Amino acid sequence: MAPVPEAPPWAPVPPADRTPETPGSPGAPATLPPPAQPPATPTLAFGPPSQAPGQDAGQQPGQTSGQPSGQGSGQPSGHQPGQASGHQPDQASGQAAGQQPVQASGHQPGQAPGQPFGQATGQPSGHQPAQASGHQPGQASGHQPGQAPEQASGQVPGQTPGHQPGQAPGQPFGQASGHAPGQPPGDPSGAVPVGAGVAAASGYGFPQPGPATAPGYGPPPGYGPPGYGPPGYGPPPPAQPPGPANPAQAAAIALLNLSGLGLGYVLLRQWIGAALCWLATAALLVVALPADVDGVPVGVLVGYGVLLLAAAADGFRRGLRATLRTGAAVRRLALPLALVLLAVPAGGSLAYGAAREEAREEALLARLTVADERVKSGQGLLFDRAEPLYRLALATYQELGTKHAGSRAGKLVPARLDAYYAQLSAPYDKKDFCKAVAPLKHLRGLPGTVDKDLLGTRPAKTDEPLAESLYGCGTAALGVQTAEPPAEKSLNELLDTFPQSPQATRVEPAVREAIKTRSAAVDGGAVPCGTVVELRALRSSVDALPDATFAGASRETAAAVEKGDFACGTSQFRSKEFDDAATTMTQFAKDYPNSPKAAHARSIAIAAEIADEEPEAGKSLPPAKAPGGARMVMVVSNDGPGSVELLYTGPTTGKITLNACATCTKYPSSVFLDPKKIKACTGPASKYPKATLLLPAGNYHFLQKRAGTGTSTVGDTKISKTKIEPNYSYTNCLYVTSGF
Repeated sequence: MAPVPEAPPWAPVPPADRTPETPGSPGAPATLPPPAQPPATPTLAFGPPSQAPGQDAGQQPGQTSGQPSGQGSGQPSGHQPGQASGHQPDQASGQAAGQQPVQASGHQPGQAPGQPFGQATGQPSGHQPAQASGHQPGQASGHQPGQAPEQASGQVPGQTPGHQPGQAPGQPFGQASGHAPGQPPGDPSGAVPVGAGVAAASGYGFPQPGPATAPGYGPPPGYGPPGYGPPGYGPPPPAQPPGPANPAQAAAIALLNLSGLGLGYVLLRQWIGAALCWLATAALLVVALPADVDGVPVGVLVGYGVLLLAAAADGFRRGLRATLRTGAAVRRLALPLALVLLAVPAGGSLAYGAAREEAREEALLARLTVADERVKSGQGLLFDRAEPLYRLALATYQELGTKHAGSRAGKLVPARLDAYYAQLSAPYDKKDFCKAVAPLKHLRGLPGTVDKDLLGTRPAKTDEPLAESLYGCGTAALGVQTAEPPAEKSLNELLDTFPQSPQATRVEPAVREAIKTRSAAVDGGAVPCGTVVELRALRSSVDALPDATFAGASRETAAAVEKGDFACGTSQFRSKEFDDAATTMTQFAKDYPNSPKAAHARSIAIAAEIADEEPEAGKSLPPAKAPGGARMVMVVSNDGPGSVELLYTGPTTGKITLNACATCTKYPSSVFLDPKKIKACTGPASKYPKATLLLPAGNYHFLQKRAGTGTSTVGDTKISKTKIEPNYSYTNCLYVTSGF
C-alpha cells in the first residue's frame, strides 16, 4: 500500500481522541439513511466550535461515540444513499473519490436539477462555502500524477470521499463535527482555521506568519468548479435560465404595447422601447391635433400602425419567458388592464373622428355662410350684375344639399333655397314686372343647372309670376320708344312661352286699347307731337307681333301715326316752331304722298319756311284749300346768276323754280345808291327765265332762295311782300346785288 500523503494545510484536522475509520473496517456501523435534520446556516468558522454539554469534541448531536466525525447514522458523508463510500455500486473500491457517474461536478447530494450550486432541495439559495462535490479543496478530479490509482490525491485513508473527518453532510467547510448551530467561534474544541494546517492549532483560526502550505501543493487560486474556493475566486455564477413559456403574460404585454402607451415595455423595464412608443404617440398627436377636415395623412397613420404592431410583436417575444419583477396582483391585472387599455386607441380614434366630423361640420357651415353672404350682397343690384354671385351661391347650395345632405349645413339648404327664391321674386311682389322678368326666368330655369330633387316644386311655382311679369312689362312698354326691353320682346316671349296662359289671351285687347287711347290724344291733346312719338313706337311693336293676330291692330296703328304726324306739324306751326313744322310737314308729304292731307302739309311746310325768315308770314295756318274767285297774273323773271326758288304764301301758298340767267350778273350796290334806280329786267324779255303765277287777291309774302354760283353764295335769300289786287296783272323781277 502506498504511503498516505500529508493532508493539505486547509484540510480540517480530526480530533486527537478520534481516529479515522475506513469504510468496511471493524466497528463501522451499518449504512442507514441519515435522519432528517434542519438545514444549517452555512458559515465559515475561524476557530474551534463550542461543545454542547455532554458532548465530546468533534461529535455531532445524536452521534454515538466511535462513529466517524461528520457522519450521520450509519451513512458516509458525501455519497448517495445506498452507495459505498467513495465508489458507485458495482464499482471497484479503488476508483477515485468524486467520480460519480450520475453526479455533475458541483452538484451536492440531494440537490434538485437547475438549483444553484451548493443549495439542497428545499434549502435557501447559498451553497456550502469552500466545499466541492465529492473532493477536498486542492484535490483534482481523479488523481495526481505519480499517485496510485487506488487512492485519490489528497485523500486520507479511511476517510469518506467528499467530506472531512468529523464533518456532517451539508456542513460548511472548515467547521468541525459537533459544532452546534449558534455556537460561537473560538471554542477550543473542533475546527481548525482554514489554510492553517497542523501548525494552526495555537492560533485558533487566525493566520500565522509564514507560508502554511507546502510549496507547489494544491491547485492554483480560482481552480475548481463555480463557487469553489475562497470568496472572490472563480468565474461569476451562471445566468439564471429563462423561465417556462407564459403565453398569457406575453399576450398581456403585447396588448399593453398595442395601446400606444408603451406600458408593456414599462412592465418589462425596457425603457428605450417605452420611450419610442411615447415619442411616436406624441408625434401622432402633434400631427393630428387640432383635428381638421383633411385629417391625418395616410402615410402617418400607416407608419404609426406598423410601429404599434412591431411593438406588440416585440413585447410578445420579450414577455413570453420573462420574469416580471412585480407583485402577483400586478401580474394578475396585466391582461385585463391590457384589454381595457385597448380602448385608448379605439376611444382616441372615435374622439378624433368626432372632432374631425365637428371640424367638417364647421367648415361646411362656414361655406354655407359665405354663400348666404353672396346672395345677400346681390340685393339692390341689377340682376345682370348680381347673377355671377347668385351662381356661386347656388353651386355651394347644390354641393351641400346633395353631397353633404346629412350634415348640419346640408339640412339648412332647403330653407336657404326658399329664401333665395323669395329674394329673387321680390320685384314681382312689388309689381315691378320688367325688373322681375330676368330673376324669375333664372329661377324657372334652375332645373337645368341645379339638382331637380333638391329644387323640388319651387321652379314650377314661378310660371304664373313670370307670365304675369312678361304681360305687365310688355303692355307697359307699348308706345314707349325708350322702353327696355321693348314691348314686342316681352309680349312675344309671353306668347311663345305661355301661349295658353290667360295672360297671352289678353295681349291683343291691350294693344288695341293702347292704339285707341293715343289716337284720341292726337285729336284733342295738347302735345300731339309726344303722342305721335308713342304712336310710332307702338306701331313698331305691333308690327313685330305675329301677323295673324295683330294685322288689324297694325293698320289701326298706321292710321293713328299718320294722323298724329299731321297734327304734330300743325301744332308746331301754331306754336311758332316754324323750322320744326317745315320739317314735320315735309316728311309727312314724303311718307304719305297719297294722303288727302299731303297737299295741305306741303303748304304748311312752305309757309313755315317763309315764316321762319319772316314771322309775320306765320300768323295763320295756310288754308287746306285755295279760295275761289278771280285770280291775277303775276309773271316772275330771273335777272340774276344761278337758279332761284320762289316761295310764296298768302291766300294761297306755293313755290316755283326759275332757271338761271346765263348772261345776267349782279347789280352793283352801295349805301349811296337808291335801289329804285336799279333797272333790272330791262333787256329783251326772252333774255330772262320766266314763270307765271295765278294768285287770288290778297297779301302775299315771297321768299327767293337762289342757288349758289361762282358769283353768289348758296342760301342767298330775300324776303319781299306784295299785295295782289283784283283786275291787275303783276310782274316780279328777281335780281341780285353785290355788296359794293
